[in-house]
Amino acid sequence: MHPALSVIFFTVTAGSGYGLLILLAFARPAGLLPNISPDQIVFTGLLGLVLVTAGLLSSTLHLANPRNAWRAFTRFRTSWLSREAVFAVAFYPLAIAWLATEWFTGNTFASNLLGFLSAALAVVVFICTAMIYASLKTIRQWNTRLVPVLFLLLALVVGALLLMCVGALSDLILGRLAGLTVVLIVVTAVLKFIYFKVIGTPAGPTMNSALNFTQASLRLLDVGHSGETFHTREFGHQVARARLYWARVVCFALAFAVPVLALLISWPVGSESGLALMLLAALSAYVGVFVERWLFFAEARHVVNLYHGAQST
Repeated sequence: MHPALSVIFFTVTAGSGYGLLILLAFARPAGLLPNISPDQIVFTGLLGLVLVTAGLLSSTLHLANPRNAWRAFTRFRTSWLSREAVFAVAFYPLAIAWLATEWFTGNTFASNLLGFLSAALAVVVFICTAMIYASLKTIRQWNTRLVPVLFLLLALVVGALLLMCVGALSDLILGRLAGLTVVLIVVTAVLKFIYFKVIGTPAGPTMNSALNFTQASLRLLDVGHSGETFHTREFGHQVARARLYWARVVCFALAFAVPVLALLISWPVGSESGLALMLLAALSAYVGVFVERWLFFAEARHVVNLYHGAQST
């Protein structure tokens, strides 16, 4: 598949915002940041909403006619895209009510409840985003349960590192949040490695299986056109194998290795150095997830390629 930068920016940036808001809702009740103040929760929540909004706005750049974006809301019963759009809009008033309650009342049952509900809806929104791709049986690299799990975990990784930055900036107690962040990074790295192994295993339809012909190998003699088409440009996009390999290395280095090293190094040093390392970890993870999302599209193979000369998908 041809990687669309607007969609990559949308899923990574909005995902980072949702991940930050999900963890922020549990920061005080779960003891991740036990001494975080209502003002700091509101500031961090607004940062998360800015990231979510920037991502959602960028998603419209992928539309041929952005004025038709309203149509995404009309197929809720059958379309994951429509569900994503509806729940994403519904998330805003709930999240704003949570932050407003936190601002005016502080640590109360109502503010904590609204935070939990906002976190739950954020999870629903991002699962809907992931299912837009995971539900497509025509692309075997996406049609796996690992896709929604990894989408959510990668969002939580970047969100956790952003929350670490806020904590380091405000001199908050970071011990439990740091431990959770390391666990999230390690689990996500293991699952991402498994995902790469799964999509690298030969599987899926071939020209022979598509035509139910098993007696001999088939060879396509005519693709029915002499130039580039939308299908060959968008669905037949190919990237050199060596480039994909090195992109995977960069992904693991930036998204997982650098943040873990930064977390391990930051504790013995002073607060200013600790904040710098947290910022480095968050930026590195964001870029690493950006590369991961580029790979997500670049390594996808649509079955339509069988009718344009590919032997398998």
